Amino acid sequence: MSDTTQPIRRSIEVEYWVVDERGELVEPGELASASAGAEREFVRPLLEIKTTPCETTAQLREELFDRLEAVLDMAEASGKRLVPLATPLAGADVDEIPSDRTRIQNEVIGDEFRHVRHCAGTHIHVEQQPGHEVDQLNAFVALDPALALLNSSPYYRGERLAAGARSMLYRREAYDSMPHQGRLWSYIDDEREWTRRLERRYEEFVTATLDAGVDRATLEANFGPESAVWTPVQFRERFDTVEWRSADAALPDQVVRLADRLAEVTASVRDGTVRIEGETGHRTDEGMVLPSFDAVLEYGDAAIREGLDDGVRGYLERMGFDVAAYDPLTAHVDSGETITAEAARDRRLEYAEVLEQAVRNRRSINAD
Repeated sequence: MSDTTQPIRRSIEVEYWVVDERGELVEPGELASASAGAEREFVRPLLEIKTTPCETTAQLREELFDRLEAVLDMAEASGKRLVPLATPLAGADVDEIPSDRTRIQNEVIGDEFRHVRHCAGTHIHVEQQPGHEVDQLNAFVALDPALALLNSSPYYRGERLAAGARSMLYRREAYDSMPHQGRLWSYIDDEREWTRRLERRYEEFVTATLDAGVDRATLEANFGPESAVWTPVQFRERFDTVEWRSADAALPDQVVRLADRLAEVTASVRDGTVRIEGETGHRTDEGMVLPSFDAVLEYGDAAIREGLDDGVRGYLERMGFDVAAYDPLTAHVDSGETITAEAARDRRLEYAEVLEQAVRNRRSINAD
């Protein structure tokens, strides 16, 4: 029997583009050493900021903002800035950092892997609840359309792609040659089913890798069954969490709010009941009713293409979200069918300022 008084730990990983004072993409350099949890990503102009597992929203918020503040202080001193947008909006290809891991992905996935280099996202980890892991994963799958709450860029290489351009790139473009990758996986009946899926996907990846001429030793040194999977919701045995990686890079207060909601959902799953029924989905006093997976896909597709349309908004509200508390940046960034490289540079600087103000305002509130 689960302990309903036990706090539910959660952590955040959020990626930000690094730009100079002109809005041009640059490498993080010394910013990766500005704070614990600050790390380089696989492409040159991205910096990831991670938190440790935290038991409360207040702890998570404090740690994320503290780490961001340290990075921003160093960025200011070195003429760099962080941009909380899911894509660079426009401009040339983004260069990756050479490594065996990225080389393998380029060889296996092919030219489509270039799309991934333009994507910055948010990953939220919530610790698995013993005895409720399957319901927790299924609930997180059902909440995939909540990506609409953090959509932060409609543009890819200067053209409007969708309200959630990053999600469109991952799910419709980058892994088209490996259709089981990148896309949302359906509900599971038990953990054995998840293990079987993971093994099948890994076998497919191994076959494609060996066919591409990569030797097995290099493959196994860089990928295992868990690390070779790119799906928006997954078990992470390494961290003992369910990882929800559907969302774009976004402002920190919005990210923390969403992590808090996922922790609340996990408590509801742990302390109540979960069933799959019908097409609408809703939260009850006793737990959660998840819609059919086909319905989730329809809501998710609308969330990517249109963002918070009436259908997605209604669904998320029935599932317990305070939709009005979110303000997706993509609606503010969107200014037409195309955006020039010059306008994209200006927009990056504009939202770098928005991020800085969000962190500084938090500092002022704490001082009061």
